[in-house]
Amino acid sequence: MAVTQPEATNLTTPQSEQNPTQISFSSVKLQELPHLTDYLPNLQSLPSPLENNRFFRPSEGFYLTPGDVILRQIVYDLSGTFSPSAPHQAYHRAGPRDRVYFESSRIRAAIVTCGGLCPGLNTVIRELVDGLWDLYGVREIFGVTAGYRGFYEREPVRLNPKLVRNWHKRGGTALETSRGGFDLEKIVDAIQDRGFNQVYIIGGDGSMRGAVNIFNEICRRKLNVSVTGIPKTVDNDVGIIDRSFGFQTAVEMAQQAIGAAHVEAESAVNGIGLVKLMGRSTGHIALHATLSSRDVDCCLIPETDFYLEGKGGLFEFLDQRLKENGHAVLVVAEGAGQKLIPRTDAQKQERDESGNLVLLDVGGWLKSELKKWWQRDHANELFTVKYIDPTYMIRAVHANATDNAYCTLVAHSAIHGVMAGYTGFVSGPINGTYAYIPLEEVAKAKNEVNVRDHKWAWVRSVTNQPDFTSI
Repeated sequence: MAVTQPEATNLTTPQSEQNPTQISFSSVKLQELPHLTDYLPNLQSLPSPLENNRFFRPSEGFYLTPGDVILRQIVYDLSGTFSPSAPHQAYHRAGPRDRVYFESSRIRAAIVTCGGLCPGLNTVIRELVDGLWDLYGVREIFGVTAGYRGFYEREPVRLNPKLVRNWHKRGGTALETSRGGFDLEKIVDAIQDRGFNQVYIIGGDGSMRGAVNIFNEICRRKLNVSVTGIPKTVDNDVGIIDRSFGFQTAVEMAQQAIGAAHVEAESAVNGIGLVKLMGRSTGHIALHATLSSRDVDCCLIPETDFYLEGKGGLFEFLDQRLKENGHAVLVVAEGAGQKLIPRTDAQKQERDESGNLVLLDVGGWLKSELKKWWQRDHANELFTVKYIDPTYMIRAVHANATDNAYCTLVAHSAIHGVMAGYTGFVSGPINGTYAYIPLEEVAKAKNEVNVRDHKWAWVRSVTNQPDFTSI
């Protein structure tokens, strides 16, 4: 949908006895996107190099304009029963513009990967290099190694299409990564001293918050440097965008672990297959893997509490399942049940290098509690718990076909936005179409599982698990 400016929009429906003849919804608010000219007003634009690129035949509609936008909300209740929130948010559509603010021969681009591993990291790097090189003729492209600290501790690595040709077939990140090491002054000093004028930051929510600080400091210094973030989180916990790269690969790999747990459980007397999946604050991987496999009897996620003992508790449910089927499969996200696990005072204060509370092993704790329960209530009966934690196996694989295609589109979208002079933004899909979103907005947004919507109800209908709200 394209609008030239925020304005009220009316939807007219056919006249009938049941439906109103006209429904109005409020104005559309186009999210302001930072641009280099906001603080460098004399910066001159140039014709897009794509005009002379042999791979393209620009025609009418090829270049996007400020009027091309994406609505964040596309589902509406026209009955009037529920009042839609106002105003409706819209974002600039991602893609090439007919004017650019960088001369290709003067571009020095820096690419950095931060935080933990995720399927697709190398694909994003590869597509950034290929896109800059082939689309816009950029020849000075550098990889910053070892995460944020690499800006000031290490020499950057020159990148070119030949070097990165097969990187998409490898897991991990060829640039290496690390957590922590964020020193704002040193990082921006290094960007300035090395002459980087395009910075592509690939990372999770913590890395995006760091990117916001880098962007703000660059604005304060009035540097002609564009900063863009490419969200990387295998947990799919970044808000606003439809999903993050690597998520579908993670769900696919998680199903293999669930399949193995099911075989182990089915092959034992009173066997339970216990699988811990990634998801420190959100349970998207556990949810989607449960829906996809159909072998799961109970799915536990951080967004909803559960309890072990008593009526409606986990033990009662598993006891019934074992009586009915002789086995059960339990999937738990790593952030679930953290309130139930005893912590020492030291553990309550322990943080990782990104500042997050260190999670205790809910899988190991559950395995121990299950064995205690069975020994107490079924002392003379056979019982087996097979615990599988595929976390590092999932993180380390290369992206599947769907995620590889996603990585290409998100990388090229970022390049087009940077060349157009936008800065402090993230590129990602909203309702299936790629858009530019202010970096600060993405850094603050969370994508939690809504346990009141149809998808979570679908999980419960598939597993027949209790809702754990009757205690």
